[in-house]
Amino acid sequence: MKVTKEQNMRTSEFDSSSDDEDTGDEQQAPLLVSWLPLSVVECSQFLGICSLPGCKFKDVRRNLQRDVGELQDQGVEDVFVFCTRGELQKYRVPSLLDTYRQKGLRVHHMPFPDGGTPELDQCCQILEQLQSNLQNNRRTVIHCYGGLGRSGLIAVCLMLQLSVTMTPNKAIEILREHRGSGAIQTVKQYNFLHEFRERISAYQESKVVPTERSVSR
Repeated sequence: MKVTKEQNMRTSEFDSSSDDEDTGDEQQAPLLVSWLPLSVVECSQFLGICSLPGCKFKDVRRNLQRDVGELQDQGVEDVFVFCTRGELQKYRVPSLLDTYRQKGLRVHHMPFPDGGTPELDQCCQILEQLQSNLQNNRRTVIHCYGGLGRSGLIAVCLMLQLSVTMTPNKAIEILREHRGSGAIQTVKQYNFLHEFRERISAYQESKVVPTERSVSR
């Protein structure tokens, strides 16, 4: 019997179907979605930011079905996921993307490393899709693992792009009012945000020049 119990325990750790058997404070608390008001950058929409739904890591034992249900209850239509597939395995939600799709949510899986920053072309792609969602009034949530570093970085980039008068420090301050002082976690992320406009402008100019030359010919 001892072997059977150990096998069951190992199986339940990795099987998302065992979520309902979990008990404890962590998974009883509803998934917290912070709705960042974009009115500060002259946009009437809100951007949702949360931690990884269904996460099972260390002392955290969340329930994937309940967390996704919470997103549905809040009217979420699109989810941007910045975690890598390796992280989804590590945090025991390998079926997360499929679960979103099964529940009718539109998934944008655009991963980049924990504590890191996206490549400029990827960053532009993420921001373009986010702005399209906002223009089409699609209720959207972004998340990484904790909803602080990578998600915070993208949220700040979005604010900087939507308003020419918004400063990086002010945008970070607004973000931290909603996500806490832990938002924006590394020097690399902080520097990326302060160099964001200059680097994006240079990147976009580099893409425009070849097109103009080809037209002139």
